[in-house]
Amino acid sequence: MMSETTIDFISLGCSKNLVDSEMLMGLFEAHGYSVTHDAEDPQGRIVVVNTCGFIADAKEESINCILEQTERKRLGEVDRVYVMGCLSERYLAELEEEIPEVDGWYGKFNYKQLLSDLTNVERREENGSDRKLTTPPHYTYIKISEGCDRHCAYCAIPLITGHHQSRPMEEILDEVRALVGRGVSEFNIIAQELTYYGVDLYGRQCIAELIERMAKIEGVRWIRLHYAYPAHFPWDLLRVIRENDNVCNYLDIALQHISDHMLSRMQRHVTRQETIDLIERMRREVSGLHIRTTLMVGFPGETDDDFQQLLDFTRWARFERMGAFAYSEEDGTYSAEHYQDDVPEDVKQRRLDRLMRLQQQISAEVEAAKIGQVMTVVIDRQEGDYYIARTEYCSPEVDPEVLIHSSEGQLQVGHYYKARITEAEEFDLYATIVQEEI
Repeated sequence: MMSETTIDFISLGCSKNLVDSEMLMGLFEAHGYSVTHDAEDPQGRIVVVNTCGFIADAKEESINCILEQTERKRLGEVDRVYVMGCLSERYLAELEEEIPEVDGWYGKFNYKQLLSDLTNVERREENGSDRKLTTPPHYTYIKISEGCDRHCAYCAIPLITGHHQSRPMEEILDEVRALVGRGVSEFNIIAQELTYYGVDLYGRQCIAELIERMAKIEGVRWIRLHYAYPAHFPWDLLRVIRENDNVCNYLDIALQHISDHMLSRMQRHVTRQETIDLIERMRREVSGLHIRTTLMVGFPGETDDDFQQLLDFTRWARFERMGAFAYSEEDGTYSAEHYQDDVPEDVKQRRLDRLMRLQQQISAEVEAAKIGQVMTVVIDRQEGDYYIARTEYCSPEVDPEVLIHSSEGQLQVGHYYKARITEAEEFDLYATIVQEEI
């Protein structure tokens, strides 16, 4: 039987959206509601959809999800449907007109108002202890800022989230301490642009100071950094990674392209040579660093020579982790208003396929080189005959995993073990347990 006091949350898009859902879910639980997240068997009469509005595919997925839930409302399966997040932040007026069946629309910043609207109580201040974690209990995401001041030509994020807004450092550290008290040991640090952290609050880049202070909190086992920017990179961050064992040798830094022609048109404010120097210095200062990046093909004006430079750069850089996507024009961006989307779709797809084939080969070689090494792994879950684990070089959900056969014995989710890598595939590793770590 479906409950009037259960709210089903559906989160779409990135981990930053997930954090927002978790905060709101925790607040509702604190006021007596039961909540579910992405449930296979929804139990509530109220549904909240947290949308993504970053690219065309994400917008389509969000709209389809909203329509599915309003259809459930029409059929009497649920009573009310609410929508929050990036899509409604950006397209509120259009959505209200096109989908009037939705009971309430909330954006990227006012979504906590939903609590007051449903409960008629004033929202109290919250911290990390309020979050309803949807991840396994040993890891989570920490959002350190919102918004972005970079204004790359293709990107709609500043149109959705506005200017960069850093969270106060003590507030972030208090959240980490609260989550450690709940058993969390692995923290994935996220932001639209984490290397800019602190400029708006403290007048300088403070990401190195923040991470170094976070690393000193007892109980923090792994810290992993996502979404850095190559221009004006804070070099002291490399020292913090190098000198703190619990800061993973991992950095997610979206580079997008390498030809000066493309970097200029994309308004990335960095050159080909500066990018190469950046990668070389990262590799030199942090031994064993795993770099994750994102590359784009098919941006307006991309020539065969531009794309060949991107292939050659990828072959040289040998990124341990890499994702790529084809350009799609986004309303309101500089490129949509000033450039013609002149690379044919079939050319974009061929370039994307070729780039990913190259990366598959590189990834296979990178992973194969780990055979015989003993690494620390954390157990995330058990599936069938295997425990699924990760090393410090693997971010949840997006990176390779380590498979350990259940015949190795009874392993504990959330515990850390020494494991020897025995086999490697393109994206996954196999291992045997050496010993459990304390």
